[in-house]
Amino acid sequence: MKNLTTKNLSTNSQKVRTQTLSYRIKKDFMRNKYLYLMFIPVALYFILFCYKPMYGIVIAFKHFSPTKGIHGSPWVGFDNFRRFFGDYHFTRLIRNTFLISLYSILWGFPVPIIFALMLDELRNIRFKKVVQTCSYLPHFISLVVVCSMIHQFSMTNGLFNDIIVLFGGERTPILQNPKNFRTIYVASGIWQEFGWNSIIYLAALAGVDQELYEAARIDGAGRWAQVWHVSLPGIAPTIVMLFILRMGRILNVGAQKILLLYNPATYSTADVISTYVYRKGMINGDMSYSTAVNLFNSVINVIFLVATNYISKKVSDISMF
Repeated sequence: MKNLTTKNLSTNSQKVRTQTLSYRIKKDFMRNKYLYLMFIPVALYFILFCYKPMYGIVIAFKHFSPTKGIHGSPWVGFDNFRRFFGDYHFTRLIRNTFLISLYSILWGFPVPIIFALMLDELRNIRFKKVVQTCSYLPHFISLVVVCSMIHQFSMTNGLFNDIIVLFGGERTPILQNPKNFRTIYVASGIWQEFGWNSIIYLAALAGVDQELYEAARIDGAGRWAQVWHVSLPGIAPTIVMLFILRMGRILNVGAQKILLLYNPATYSTADVISTYVYRKGMINGDMSYSTAVNLFNSVINVIFLVATNYISKKVSDISMF
């Protein structure tokens, strides 16, 4: 009898919890129904174009044939991955991808932060807006146009060689030299994106409590001391979060820009995983192999993301999850 009573109480309690949860969900939906309606297109976009296509990664473990389809193609296990690890291009691809990404982080990541801090110190509002607007403009230039400009400037009679000759150098086909490719890629990327990337840091600086600056000035802190002890700590969580996200894309070196800039003469320093995937998948038609290479690329990115997040959580107590 006691067991039956206990069981009934447990059942009733569970029903009450379920009804309460249902009521809360219904109430929350009615209160925020317009926000949920706005979220529906976003959710559909990610479901249709991000999550649904993920089923296609099974191609990496098959010998895919378009005539047989995904289901009809035979399984080959990890053969495609073994092919990639044994490929004589493997070392070159990993080295080039890591180096280009490392240089982009090393030189490109701090620039928007420094620019935002400098811009925040300007007191002439009109001049500040002009500088800010000019820094955004390169972001809106088509990548094809940017790469075309780089080709024109790098020619023997181009702008870059004119500057080199002005300082006593000799004219050379700059973009044909493998040693110059990484510098050109990273520098042009910084020029194109530093202004746009600074927006989020400027927004973070706008949220720093102004009373902290007043307290620092009362304590005798100058402009540099205020930047170092107030501004930077104020935007530190934003910097760490963006750095974690950037490390999660460490092997995602843009294929489009490299395809527009490189040539067989610069393969030794310019060929990266994304361009290799393009050549194998789109040009050679080896879908299974290119999918395996791209899956390997994604797994490494996830490992870097999780590792960076873990280290950040231990060191600074700031993390994404």
